[in-house]
This record gives sequence, C-alpha cells and structure tokens, in this order.
Amino acid sequence: MERTVSLSATFTTARPRWSPVFQNGCFWLPAGVGTADVAGAPEIGTSSGVPSGQTCKSKDGSMARREASPSLSGFPPEPRRKVCRPAKSVRPWETDSRLARGGRGSAGASTMGRHAREAALLTPLALAVTKGRNCTKSVNPCGIRQYRGLREPPSELNSPRGASWIRNMATTPQLFEEPFDADEYIERLAWRTPGGGSKGGAEAFDPKRLLEEFESHIEELKQLDEKIQRRVEKLEHQCHREAKEFAHKVQDLQRSNQVAFQHFQELDEHISYVATKVCHLGDQLEGVNTPRQRAVEAQRLMTYFNEFLDGDLRSDVFNNPDKIKEAADIIQKLHLIAQELPFDRFADVKAKIASKYHDLERQLIQEFTAAQRMGEIGRMREVAAVLLHFKGYAHCVDVYIKQCQEGAYMRNDVFEDTAALCQRVNKQVGEVFSSPETVMAKLIQNIFENKLQSHVREKLDKTRHSDVEQYLKNLYDLYTRTTALATKLTEFNLGSDKHTFLSKLIKSIFSSYLESYIEIEREYLRTRGALILQRYYDSKNHQKRPIGTGSIQELKERIRQRTNLPLGPMIDTHGETFLSPELVVNLLQETRHAFERCNRLSDPSDLPKNAFSIFLLLVDHLCVDHIDYALEIGLSAIPSSDAKNANLYFLDVVQQANSIFHLFDKQFNDQLMPLISSSPKLAECLHKKKEVIEQMEVKLDTGIDRTINCMVGQMKHILATEQKKTDFKPEDENNVMIQYTTACSKVCAYVSRQVEHVRKSMDGKNVDTVLTELGVRFHRLIHEHLQQYSYSSMGGMLNTLGYTAYVSSDITPKCIVLQVPLVLQLFDTLHALCNLLVVAPDNLKQVCSGEQLTNLDRNLLHAFVQLRVDYRSARLGRHFS
Repeated sequence: MERTVSLSATFTTARPRWSPVFQNGCFWLPAGVGTADVAGAPEIGTSSGVPSGQTCKSKDGSMARREASPSLSGFPPEPRRKVCRPAKSVRPWETDSRLARGGRGSAGASTMGRHAREAALLTPLALAVTKGRNCTKSVNPCGIRQYRGLREPPSELNSPRGASWIRNMATTPQLFEEPFDADEYIERLAWRTPGGGSKGGAEAFDPKRLLEEFESHIEELKQLDEKIQRRVEKLEHQCHREAKEFAHKVQDLQRSNQVAFQHFQELDEHISYVATKVCHLGDQLEGVNTPRQRAVEAQRLMTYFNEFLDGDLRSDVFNNPDKIKEAADIIQKLHLIAQELPFDRFADVKAKIASKYHDLERQLIQEFTAAQRMGEIGRMREVAAVLLHFKGYAHCVDVYIKQCQEGAYMRNDVFEDTAALCQRVNKQVGEVFSSPETVMAKLIQNIFENKLQSHVREKLDKTRHSDVEQYLKNLYDLYTRTTALATKLTEFNLGSDKHTFLSKLIKSIFSSYLESYIEIEREYLRTRGALILQRYYDSKNHQKRPIGTGSIQELKERIRQRTNLPLGPMIDTHGETFLSPELVVNLLQETRHAFERCNRLSDPSDLPKNAFSIFLLLVDHLCVDHIDYALEIGLSAIPSSDAKNANLYFLDVVQQANSIFHLFDKQFNDQLMPLISSSPKLAECLHKKKEVIEQMEVKLDTGIDRTINCMVGQMKHILATEQKKTDFKPEDENNVMIQYTTACSKVCAYVSRQVEHVRKSMDGKNVDTVLTELGVRFHRLIHEHLQQYSYSSMGGMLNTLGYTAYVSSDITPKCIVLQVPLVLQLFDTLHALCNLLVVAPDNLKQVCSGEQLTNLDRNLLHAFVQLRVDYRSARLGRHFS
C-alpha cells in the first residue's frame, strides 16, 4: 500500500512539504532537509540514492515514495541524502529496559511497518508531552534525541478516547513546571489537535476543530485553576489552624516555665538560709573544738616530755621504726619547746631532746637517700615533707643535688650534659619538694660554681700565655655556649628574677677573663696585622721604606699638590702595585672575628669604645700601612712628563685601591655600624673614615693627574718625532697616496690604549671625569701642534682627515675619549677651525660666520687662516681687518 506522510514544525506553509520514504530500515529525506525540520521526529534518515517521484519498498512490504515538493523559488527538487540513524529501530514510547537492551521491537515485516507509521504520526505528540510524562531524554549515537518511559497511546487518536487522552495530557500539572513557555505550550496543543496543524496539507486543516479544542482546553484550564484554588484555600485554613494550636502550646509552656522559675527561686532562698545556719554552727563548733585540740596536744606533749625527763622512753612511737614520721613530728615540737626552757633546771632534758632530734634527722636523711637511689618518688616526697621543719632540710637538698650529678657527665660536652641533667631533674623536683624553684636554682648554682667554672678555668688558663689566638677563640666559644645554656635554663622555674640570677652566675665565672679581654684583643690584632703585612712584603722581596712624617713631609705634600712635581727619587716597581687582595681579606677576616668577640664579650657600656679601638687598628694596618704605602710607592714610580716609552702602572694601583676600599667600607657598614649606631662614638668613626678617604683621594688625584701629564707627554713626543713639515706641504699635491700621517696613526693608537686602560681602572662617574680631563689636554695638545705648521690645499685636506682619525678611524676602532660630550664639542670646534685651511678664499668669510665659529675670538680665527700658504697671495687678511 502506498502512503504519503507530510510533517511540518510550524503553521507556515512557505516551507516545502516532503514525504519520508522508509527503505532498508531508514527514512529517506531531501538533501536540504535536516532533522530539525521534522519537528523532533526521531530516527528519520534520508539518502541521496532515491530520486524524486520514485516508490521504494520497505521491509514489511509497504511502499513509500518521495513527492516532488513544490518550491516557492521554482528551483528543481533537491537530490536525496541519508541522515545517520542508529541500526536499531525503537519506538519513542517503549520502556527504558527495552531501550537499554537495544532491542528492535517485535520481529516481522508487518511490525516494522507499523512502527514506522506510528513514529511518523506520533513524533510531534511524543515531543510535546515529554515534560508532562515521566520520561527520560537521551541521545543516540547519531545525535538524535530519544524519549524513554512514555506509555503507548491509543491506536486511534481521532477517536473520542484519543481526544480525551490528549486533553488529559494537556492539563497535566507537570506541563506547568518551570520554566514555562506559553508560545511553546500553544504550539504543542495545536500539534496534538487533529486537523489543527499542517498534517495532511492545507485541505486537512480544520479551524473550527482547532477553535473547539482551544475553547474546551480553556474550560479545562479554568476547572483546573478552580481546583487548585480550592486546594490552596484548604491548605491556608489548615495552616492557620495549626498556627493557633502552636501558639496555645507556646503559651502553656511559658506559664509552666514561669511556675518552675518561681519554685527554683524559693528553693534557692531556702538553701541559702540553711547554708548560713550550717556555717554559723560550724564556727561555733570550731571555736569549742580548737581549744580542746590544743589542750589534748599539750597533754600529749607533756606525757612525752615526762618520758625524756625520767630518761626512759617507753612510748612505742620512739621505739618503732615504722612510726618515724610521727616521732619526727613530736620531737620537732619538743625541740621548739625545749628552746624556751631555762638551761640550769632542764639541761639534761634539753640535751636528751636534742640528741633524739639529731638522730631522727640523720635517719630521715638516710631514708631519703635510699629512696632516691631506689627511685621511690612517693617515699622521697613524704620524707622531704617531714624534713621541711627540721634544720637539716638544707642538708637533704644538698644530698639530693650531689646524687643527681652522679654519672650525669659521661660525655665530653659539659654543656650538653648540663642541659640534659636539668631537663631530667626539673620534673622530679616538682614531684618531691614543696618549693621546687628553690631546689632547682640551688642545683644550677652548684653546677655553675663547680663543674662549669672548673671546665672554663682548665680551658683558658692552659692557652692564656702560650697561644693568644686560641685563648681568644676558646674564650669566645665558652662564653657563647655558657650564655646559650643559660638561655635554655630560663625555661625552668627558678624564681621571680631568674635572668638576673643566671647573669650573676655567668659573671662569677668569666669576670676575671672579661676584665682584661680588650687589652689582649688589641695587642693580638696589632701583632697579627704587622705579621700579615711583613709576610706579604717578604714574599715580594721588598724592604718596606719608611714614610716620613712631620712638617717636612707635609711641606713636600703641599708642594706636590700645587706644582705637580715629583719630589724624591723615582722608584722602578717593575709593574708591582704592592696591593694584595689576599692580604686585605686576611686583615678583614681577623677584624671581623675581633668585632664578633667584642660584641659578645664586652660590657654593653664599653662596647662602642672597644669597637672603635678595633676600628682604629684596622685603619692603621689596612689604610695606612698598606693602601697609603702602595699609593706613595705608586706616586714615586710615575715617570716625568718628558720621559720616553714610560710604563704607567698607577692606574692599576687606583683600580686595586678602589676595590680594597669597597671591602673596607662594606665591613664598616656591616660589622662596625651595628655596634656604635646608638652611641657618641658613631660621630668619631665617621670623622675618622672621612679623614682617611680624603687623604687617599688627594693622593689618587695627584697620581692620576701626573699620569695624564705623562700620557700627554708621550703623545707630544710621538707628534714631535713622527710629524714632518712636508706632511702638510707635499711636493706633488696631485699624487698624494696616504690618507693619514704616521704621527696621526700612532697618536690614535696610543690614545685608544690609554682610554681603555682608564675605563678598566675606574668606575662610576670617575671614568667620565678622568676621560674629560684627558680629552681636554689631548685637544689642547692637538690645537697647539696644528699651529706649528703651514698648510697647502692638499695639506689642509690631510689635516682634516687626521682630525677625523682622532674621532673615529680604521686605524683604531674608536677614539673612546671623544665619547665625552665636552670633548666632542671641543673637537667639533677644532674641526671647524681646520676647515678654514681648505675652504675656498671666496667662501672664507661665510665659513667664519658659521654656527660653530661665530662665538670664537676673531684673533683665533685669524691665526688659523694665517697658517695657509696662500694667505698672502689670496689676501685673506682683508677678511679680518
């Protein structure tokens, strides 16, 4: 049988109609139609292999064909394509268990055909009620949504039973769950109404049927609203009723609570009254019982006193060793009473009581010692409590302290053993004695005054006179470890002022050594510094020259600063700077250790003064005896300005002195400043440091200035020996093969080497300062040198090229001195002056009025023009008249 099915997702008729054809387990659709155009129809596929108008046969024998859908645009029908679908055909209302098994439904061709037809008819309906029915949405392997858990609808939807089934589904409360979309709800209702959608084309559309369905549905919604409203009113009434009942219960509970509170107040008042009566009765009984007890105790003591008076101790308490505690209490009280009796009448009794007192005291101490050895803490506590009222209690504590230290010092480290001993004893003392802080303080005092003091004395006295360096190291180490031990001991209960107590113990051990510490430290540094310096000069085979002091040396220094003349014989150092980084590190290391010892061992009030004295020794050894001496030797080694082929080593001295002083300044800030920052000694240290820096800077400036003069003298010597008068007046001006003169090449090479040397020796702004001074003197030398010759036209050109070589040439990569702005400006002006030697006579006046030459003195310009060989012939002097 041939059947045509037409589906549409909306009421619009502009979209082309299409008929799915079921063949080989697939629905076949046009190529341009997607699954969204099927309005949610599940498992429908198309294929491009079925042409328009051709009838295909399905597995159940039914036929389906594709109708040529009319197109609004008049285009021919599209070729068919196949949409991917799962291999299993499952109806959307089948149960979850069947879908989970992946079953195909009932076997047979007729069943397969019926499933296909029902799927085409009921797909919009199934999609519409998924929210209202208890179903599950899933996605098959091809991405098509499937809905599980729908019950199978009636076979004939057009029957009254089918219409009722649709209406019931339309008014199901689940359809109104959030989120609710009214437009979507109307669309679904229209799709569920037979003749209300586009099924069957325009001929099958029945507006009256759709209107009736809408009116009927509205009535059902009204009924549903009334039903819900009645249920709401019923629930509100029930809520109000329960609220009233709850309020009544709360009021009843409040009344009950108030009654209970009143009963509690009455009971509390009655208890207070009874307690007051009991306390009053107890005070009365105590007032009667206390005198009675005193009388009984006095009678008992008088009985025991009579036994001592008769000389016969008959009581069991004095003869039974198990009752030693009671006997001790009695004898202690009798001993106090005997002290008040007159000696002449009761001498024998007092002697007997005293003898018994000492015997019991000795027995208790022996019992305490035995209990301590056995580790019986309870028995020790009982005996210590009895001995607390005896005079021998202090002796008991001494015995305990002595026994605690037996076997405690088995290792070589007395400090670690002491810490472990105190840690172990601290807990036991609290369990045995009633005043553990006193016993613990006495134990620590005993350890410090005996064990630690003997250990310190043994260590220090052995090296005090034989090895000062080791003595200082041992003193620093022992004092540091002792203070660290005292810090650990502050964790224990030693009384109210335990820090002062421990400080006094430490001072009692080290006071004799700390008093003479700073003198020994200074003497050691003085000797050690001189030894380090002497070893260095001996390794260089150098006999240190004495540097003069006083008025003569100051006069020489002033003359040197003002005239820059070398005073005294010149010394050939063979390139040795006499500055040693290793020596400096050794001196600074020794000083660093001295500052650490000074910080630890000096009294806080003497710390700034002691640190300043150590700093002065460092200044003497490092700055005066080493750096200043090297600068003096370096100044003496600088050759005169007219020396030939002189080797300049002073810049190396400057470099090393600069590095050494950076290390000195770092130790000043890191080691010395924290020790004197809050004392008046800070100003003295800063003044001393400034004074040392200024003295060194004066000698450095003098040496650098003389070195620059020597460099200029070398350049002057090169120009004087290499420059010829014929260089600037060649015989054949048309056949000049050279670009630079020999003097120019050698001067450029020499200047570049010296500039590179300056850059390696200086740092920071000192580089620019020194290079500026060198550049200015170099410019002055070239300026004076150029005025010694006459220049032809070609000679002036060579001179200009020579100036270019001074700036940048192939001979030297770059004349680095000319990178300083001031020097560049000077040489630019010199270049403009050199242009006066080559410019045409007619343009001379215009060039002299140029930007670079307009501010110069006219006499200077005139002097440069007079160097031209054509000065008279071209009458160039008229331009300056």
